[in-house]
Amino acid sequence: MNTIQNNDKLPMGLTVLSNALPPVGFYLYYRFRKAFPKKARTALINAILGIPIGIIGGYVLQTYILN
Repeated sequence: MNTIQNNDKLPMGLTVLSNALPPVGFYLYYRFRKAFPKKARTALINAILGIPIGIIGGYVLQTYILN
């Protein structure tokens, strides 16, 4: 019987956190890169995607909402 657990999936809370705060995503990548490569890759992709989302969101907020 196969009793190996598959823990190589990043939890939804950490996924959202790494997208909202890219430094947390980069930290999670370096923390999990050896033991859990899929989990680390997910954190890295979300951190990289969080940077332009934050820039675009900041621009829209500054230009259209606060003025």
